[in-house]
Formats: sequence, structure tokens, C-alpha cells
Amino acid sequence: MKTLFRAGLLACALFAVLPLAAQTFRERLQEMRDASRQPAARAPTLPAGARTVRDVSYGIDPRQRYDVYLPAQPHRAPVILFVHGGGWANGNKDNPGVVENKAAYWLPKGYVLVSINYRMRPDTAPIDQARDVARALADVQKRAPSWNADAANVMLMGHSAGAHLAALVGASSTMWREAGAARPRGVVSLDSGALDVPQTMQKPPLPGIYDRAFGKDRDEWIAASPYHQLSRDAVPMLFVCSSRRKDACPQGRAMAEKARALGVTMEVLPEDLSHGEVNRLLGAPSAYTEAVARFIAPRMR
Repeated sequence: MKTLFRAGLLACALFAVLPLAAQTFRERLQEMRDASRQPAARAPTLPAGARTVRDVSYGIDPRQRYDVYLPAQPHRAPVILFVHGGGWANGNKDNPGVVENKAAYWLPKGYVLVSINYRMRPDTAPIDQARDVARALADVQKRAPSWNADAANVMLMGHSAGAHLAALVGASSTMWREAGAARPRGVVSLDSGALDVPQTMQKPPLPGIYDRAFGKDRDEWIAASPYHQLSRDAVPMLFVCSSRRKDACPQGRAMAEKARALGVTMEVLPEDLSHGEVNRLLGAPSAYTEAVARFIAPRMR
């Protein structure tokens, strides 16, 4: 009887704790979302001599802005254009983890780093967010000479939702041509789980976020799916994926396999890092940073 009584007490305690744990998780998740809507508390620390041009407009909406991080002495500088994550509904171009390590690594090598904002849910669907990325690309290429940068050498890079958007722009020539942009040099996709949107929507890892982003229309899923839009004129891509997740690496491999059949170069780089670390640690001294740099450098002519 005593054993049964103790078991009953333990069960009651667990049922009391589990809702509290779930509530705490939800509160932490909401805090993260709220924080992602705000700019960084301080400007990122930049290498000596670097400077920043903030809030350059590429459209009439106040969210269509980007920041430019310039090396000390740019000369025909290649450009990395970065697209932040945030579940297609949150995030900011200067959130913690977006700029600092990347600027510390690539600015001293003579690169320009551009970090963009774009319109988001609830009012802007992912496919139109990708069109914003393409518009930003066109605007960066137009302004590049004024920064002593090379308009012909722009590499797209994005994390999470931003990785999906960058890959969608790079999957065929349709979006960047319609935006009036020239062909980007490639895409570095940092841990996207939405490269094959219809497959993701069969069992989304975070149903609330994905349902709000992509809705219920399968035709819209296909239109916003890099895998389904992939064509022979796609740009080279590197898919960095967290090996701790179930979805990101398989989707990257499926993209690379389809691209191989089309004659397009695509690579997959699994990393034993969390989803956030894939973004935040890029640029810090590591074999991971050097592997990404080896993909980028040869494509910047």
C-alpha cells in the first residue's frame, strides 16, 4: 500500500510539474520572439577601420531597409548579402548573432557585409518576402560602386527562414530577373528546414510557426519551395545543416541530388551545432568557418 501511495504522489507531482514546464517553455519561446523583434542593444563591434551605413532603403515600406558594413579600404570588394531568420514573422537585421562574427572574419579579408530587413508575416507571405530579398539584391548591385564594391560579386547568405528565402531566390532566375538584379554568385543556406515546403508541411516541426507562414494552399507551398522551383539556371549553393535536427540535412541532400541531375553545383555541410549556433558561430575561428569560406572564395571572381 505504501508503494502504491508513493507512486500516486509521484504521479500527482509529475502532472503538476508538466503543465508548469510547458508554460515555462512557451514563455521562454515568446520572450525569444519578442526579443527578435528588437534591434540589438548595442551596435556590433567591428574590425578596426570598418564603418557602417545604416538603413539604406530598397523599397517604400519602412521594413525594406539594409545596413552595410564596409571594410577599412574596400577595393572592388565582394559582397555577402545576409538574410536574418525569425520564423518569417520576427527578426531584425542587427539581432545578436547576425553580424559580429561574420564581420570580424570577412571584413578584414576585404568583403562588404550587407544585412537586410524585409516585410514579414502576418501581412507578407514567404514568396513575397523572397521577392524583397531579390529587390535588395538588385539595389545592392546598383549601389555597390559607391562603396568600392563589385556588383558582379554578390553572394546570398541566410539563416533559418532567411536561409529558405535566399535559397528560393537562388533556385531559378525568375525572382532575381523580375527584380532587375544580375545573377548572384551563389547561396549559403544556414540550417533551413523548409527547402521542400510541401514535405515540411506534411509534419511541420513547429506547426504554429509553419502554418502561419505557409498557410494551407499546396500550390502556394510549391511556389515558395526552393526544391520545386529548382531549375538548370539555379546558382551554386552550400547547405549548412545542424546534424542534431531530423529535417535540415536530408532536405539539403535532396536539393543537392536534384541539382546534380540538372548540372548545378550544390554541397551539404553537416555540423554538430545547434540551430542558433550554426548562425552565431559562423565567422568565429573554427573548421566550420573555414569550410564555408572555401565555398565562397572561389566563386568571387
